[in-house]
Amino acid sequence: MNSKEFSNHLKINDVKINDPFWNKITEVVRTNVIPYQYLALQDKIDGADKSYCIENFIKAGKVIEKLKKGIEPEKFPVDKWEYNENNCDKNAFHGWVFQDSDAYKWLEAVGYSLQNHYDKTLEEKANEYIDIICKAQLDNGYLDTLYIINDRDKAFSNLKDYHELYCFGHMAEGALSIYNATGNRKLLDAACRFADLICDTFGENKIKGYPGHEIAEMALVKLYHQTGKKEYLETAKFFIDERGKRPYYFDTERGVESTADNYHYNQAHIPPRKQKEAVGHAVRGVYLYSAMADIARAYNDDGLFDACKSIWNNIENKKMYITGGIGSTVDGEAFSFDYDLPNDLAYAETCASIGLIFFARRMAEIEINAHYGDVMERALYNTVLSGMSEDGKSFFYVNPLEVLPEASKLDSRKRHIKPVRQKWFSCACCPPNLARLISSLNEYIYTENDNTLFVNQYIGTELENSKAHIVLTSYYIESGNVTFKINCKKPFTLALRIPSWCDEYKISEKFDIKNGYAFIEIKESKNIFIQFKAEVKLIKCSNRVRANIGKVAVTRGPLVYCIEEADNGKNLQMLRLSATPHFKYENGIILADGFREKEDDILYSEYTSPNIKECTIKFIPYYHWGNRGENEMSVYIKI
Repeated sequence: MNSKEFSNHLKINDVKINDPFWNKITEVVRTNVIPYQYLALQDKIDGADKSYCIENFIKAGKVIEKLKKGIEPEKFPVDKWEYNENNCDKNAFHGWVFQDSDAYKWLEAVGYSLQNHYDKTLEEKANEYIDIICKAQLDNGYLDTLYIINDRDKAFSNLKDYHELYCFGHMAEGALSIYNATGNRKLLDAACRFADLICDTFGENKIKGYPGHEIAEMALVKLYHQTGKKEYLETAKFFIDERGKRPYYFDTERGVESTADNYHYNQAHIPPRKQKEAVGHAVRGVYLYSAMADIARAYNDDGLFDACKSIWNNIENKKMYITGGIGSTVDGEAFSFDYDLPNDLAYAETCASIGLIFFARRMAEIEINAHYGDVMERALYNTVLSGMSEDGKSFFYVNPLEVLPEASKLDSRKRHIKPVRQKWFSCACCPPNLARLISSLNEYIYTENDNTLFVNQYIGTELENSKAHIVLTSYYIESGNVTFKINCKKPFTLALRIPSWCDEYKISEKFDIKNGYAFIEIKESKNIFIQFKAEVKLIKCSNRVRANIGKVAVTRGPLVYCIEEADNGKNLQMLRLSATPHFKYENGIILADGFREKEDDILYSEYTSPNIKECTIKFIPYYHWGNRGENEMSVYIKI
């Protein structure tokens, strides 16, 4: 691993976004999504699934009050993944075992939002939640409402299934975001106490376990960078090193010698350094792979980074949808086998694409390779944005590439496919995850090292650092035009990612291409003009993707397009593009020449040429679908 290529992403406070495409989206998150989720966590959204999240923290706080008074609280079973009014006592924990994490992700989004746009009322709401959360913490630092409410004696007894280390991870990330925004250390101090307990509990000559659902590893690395406490980094490394060893810890904690479970679902089937393929639960996977990249960099570990690269290549080239979605099967919300990318059964969880973006940024900070920015862009502009409605008040958990509403209702294999976004979910990991990513978008645009500023995303921004004051004016989505106004402070190199979708581009300065970046030497103040020619393209899959034989997807720039029933009528499978579609692009919409086949009600008949008539087919950006009520949708179309 070449440490000379290492770079770091710029922090939120160093980058201000001002972009005609993204301004509206970030403002919707700030003014609609974050306030809406504040209410959802308190079960105040009519007609939405219950969260129970804040209710659990309040219950746990009451348990702590009893303990301080010497009163032993009642205990309840810890024996399932989801608890509700129908299967447990009203005083027990309610919701999914990882319900605490929703509040932490909301707080993380709030912290980023406050760094971008200070809002006293929002800060007060965050402090309200922080006070409730901190009252629920045990004196030894432990904080997980499932165990505190139901049975404190069983803490850390089921790492495989019950997520307290996962909840800690989100707690730490939320605490860091709030601290960096406001200077309020209350939640950060609580997270550090919990981290100290974890470091004291796990390691050599201690409990040799590791998280069933990864993210604590990433969080411990972040805490290390904030506090300088080496134990946090060492424990994160321990979790990576211990994972997948035999005998499996998940067997040991359950007191069994061996099981039929090979732990692919948890990415614990073999040690991470030996893993070459993305397997198992997709969100867990990309969280682990992100942490592997963190540890590979921190310890300059070539073997671990080689594993990251192999896994990355497997995802990018064999297991990723054209929309940047990953995890193609509902069975385990998981990666499937190579080239298994069904459209109408796709899972493609919003959280999984967000995790893929985390992985991509970390890889880009280790190795100069434009592919990482390309994948980040693909996931961001398509699957991630699809996960939220235009008004920010309903959400997709699953992001399919083909939808037939009737099938979603009547076919049990497709019930995970929702034809309209939902107000909330009992398992609500995706909405607050989306809010925290969009609120921290500033951190995914640039990376830098001593000599070079890398431009990974072309989002309109203003930044100032030791190298220069730079204003990036971007019409990247509209026209492909980008301008840099550079007030140079000292000589440096500007590295511009050349998007993989772009076949023709112009840059107003002399440049050299390396690993997909155009490198420009900056020695004085200047303006740089770039034109990425954005053309409508037809994209085919490998013919090993069985679902898309004879079909294509329509793209323009980073955006994938789709057809909806609202524009093209029912039975989208009857549509076919003309051999010469004569695409017309206007105001984000693509019109194309095509044909509609006449419906045939006879189930079987001797083959004759289909009865077709000419028509105009309308395509809209994929992320826009589902905003006009329940209707059919398809990304791929016959040609």
